[in-house]
Amino acid sequence: MIFRRFIAGLLSAALTVSPTFVASEVAGSNLPDFGDSSGSLISPTQEMALGEAFMRSVRAQTTLVTDPEINDYIDRLGHRLVAASDAPNYPFTFFVVNNPAVNAFAGPGGYIGIHTGLILTAQNESELAGVMAHEIAHVTQRHLLRAYESANQMSLPTAAGMIAAILLGVAAGSTEAGIAGVTAVQAGNIQRQLNFTRANEKEADRIGIQTLARSGIDPYGMPSFFERLHQSTRLYGNNVPEFLSTHPVTSNRIAESMSRAEQYGRGKERDSLEFQLTRTRLDVLESDNPQATLKQYRALAKKPSSGPAERYGLALAYWRTGANDQAEKQLRILMKDDPDRAIYRTTMARMLLDDGQKQEALQLYRDTLNLYPGNLTVSQYYIAALIEAGQAKKARSEVVRLLRNKQARTAPVYELWARASSVSGPAWETNVASAEVYYLYGNLKLATDQLQQALAHKGLSEYEQARIRARLQEFKQLMAAREHK
Repeated sequence: MIFRRFIAGLLSAALTVSPTFVASEVAGSNLPDFGDSSGSLISPTQEMALGEAFMRSVRAQTTLVTDPEINDYIDRLGHRLVAASDAPNYPFTFFVVNNPAVNAFAGPGGYIGIHTGLILTAQNESELAGVMAHEIAHVTQRHLLRAYESANQMSLPTAAGMIAAILLGVAAGSTEAGIAGVTAVQAGNIQRQLNFTRANEKEADRIGIQTLARSGIDPYGMPSFFERLHQSTRLYGNNVPEFLSTHPVTSNRIAESMSRAEQYGRGKERDSLEFQLTRTRLDVLESDNPQATLKQYRALAKKPSSGPAERYGLALAYWRTGANDQAEKQLRILMKDDPDRAIYRTTMARMLLDDGQKQEALQLYRDTLNLYPGNLTVSQYYIAALIEAGQAKKARSEVVRLLRNKQARTAPVYELWARASSVSGPAWETNVASAEVYYLYGNLKLATDQLQQALAHKGLSEYEQARIRARLQEFKQLMAAREHK
């Protein structure tokens, strides 16, 4: 559904990741045994291990948004809040779930999931940031650890799969979710502990509002969003927003959070163009009815109050309906007033590629990288464009260089590496890159198969063989640990 045409043109993989995966353990054979708890809170190492396994289980059980622009915005906003939190060095990871429900959740290890429904429902950046700050506070105040400790008699993959299933609303009992054999009683116990207490919620509100104020974002964003959701519940009947079912909001809670916000006062940032552009991008590219969306944004762009976000939405809507000339016209107007904005430049480059103007598109990507050196989002677009333009060898060099950055070691980037090397060679790199993708999706069997195929290639240096064998040994140890659960 989401970004069908866009992603097909940019980040389509040369391999297919099996959806039927069982959650795997985190890499590393020297981690503490999660099943041998002595009753104390789990250690930081255990928490990180559980978090990484949880994230692999999330990838198996739901669809994540892969649009680089949207992910980049959420990541930047999230880390702006983390920098102002009580734990600025905690390794948070933010991701976007393709789900229309108004919801967000905090998982183990600082993994924060944001539903597309929440982004589209928030009216300004401070409302979205308010919910994110609240979830960050649940992590920094260690509200989650007791719930995870309750799972300490399960194996790591089982616990991770169970927690992911509950937070995502997936029916428990699926063997593909890695929770086979867990009784309803166990699931119910974890579910009850994942539902935060009133004290937890109150503290997360207080700390979250403090984080908003410290980050320079309007602290009223949190209570105003809660109040708007609370007032709208009469329209939902029994189908209240998912966020309200897991984070009950009362009039007293809204009043208390409003009082806390008043302590910091206004004068902070309430909104940003980045938020409005991201929200518009999500709205247009997710739409199942491009013609209706075009009509909507034509009307919005004609209003006296319209601004860059409405015009950007109109450009995207024209593009989705095949009116590339009109789309480019709208973008050029935006770029005239704001020539260095990356999201305008990368969108224009994508449109040029669609028109067959490959060299012009590549040049625009290069110019943008000169403006924003090392930008991961622009780099991904550029590498994908190189492959599309028939320059797989250069794309392969660029993606290998990009992977030196630990933050770039994601499934989409490994997929780009697999695509580039499948055309330019060496062939063994395609297997290695594919193995990393399968690993990130928790399919250790296919990851292991890919590494074994890589070792079968002739011409590997001793160093290359040693690295592949070491990774293969890691995967085999993880498979053995999972089978031993």
